[in-house]
Amino acid sequence: MTQLKLYFCGGFLFLFCITSCSKGRNRALNDNVIAKAYDQVLYKDDLEGMIPAGSSAKDSVNIIADYVNTWLRKQAVIHKAEENLPDEKKNVEKQLNDYRNSLITHAYEEELVSQKLDTVVLKEEIEKFYNANQSNFELKDNIIKVLYLKLSRKSPKIDKAKQWYKSDNAKDRKLLEDYCHQYAFNYYLDDQSWLLFDDLLKEIPIKTYDKEQFLKNNRFIELEDSSNVYLVNIKGFRIRNSISPLSFEADNIRNMIINERKLKLIEEMERQAYEDAKKKGEIERIGK
Repeated sequence: MTQLKLYFCGGFLFLFCITSCSKGRNRALNDNVIAKAYDQVLYKDDLEGMIPAGSSAKDSVNIIADYVNTWLRKQAVIHKAEENLPDEKKNVEKQLNDYRNSLITHAYEEELVSQKLDTVVLKEEIEKFYNANQSNFELKDNIIKVLYLKLSRKSPKIDKAKQWYKSDNAKDRKLLEDYCHQYAFNYYLDDQSWLLFDDLLKEIPIKTYDKEQFLKNNRFIELEDSSNVYLVNIKGFRIRNSISPLSFEADNIRNMIINERKLKLIEEMERQAYEDAKKKGEIERIGK
């Protein structure tokens, strides 16, 4: 059996980590060889840039030795595969060519998209898409519009906070915001945006076995544990399996519209490339 050979030039591993000869200097082939495996050769230059800055000489030696040993093992496995696989399984030229073509095509498509894709989506387009495809926007989870705050039981003016979090008055909302900035451990006051109900349950220790029924029967929720007070105002909700609101799906719809444009752009590019090549006689169908 052919023997794997590993050559370490005298003192090379240490010296390589500290300095290296100029690439422009002519060196004997054997001086530049680190390892050999069958008809493959690993050179000193192949290891350049491998050592992180600031590595000790010992660490550098270990890094290079590990790399060389790994390289030798890989060559041994490749050789074993070459010896034992039938020819049809070793012929990877078609797969490599297909992969190369796929990479080139993908790179060209990405360049085309970056230059020509219109990513501006108007509000009217989103609404039109939503209205035409509402059956595709069925909720998989319960969603809510909510404001909540988590306070220490020792926080001042908790009675005032309990009044403000229920109020729709603009002045009370400002007072609540100022209070939250000063005293709340956690809070959420954007009651115009939809959230997953399950996300609220991660923040507030609500115990329920029927989430839908809980949402239908609760608006203001006040809870306490040994350390904290939790105040929740559920301003609105949608139950799973109902139609998701437009505002909850707007970003998703925007991405869908852009993706549709992308696919059409690529399809048009392919059609145009085909027509141009056909007109120039660069492609032809031969036979049936």
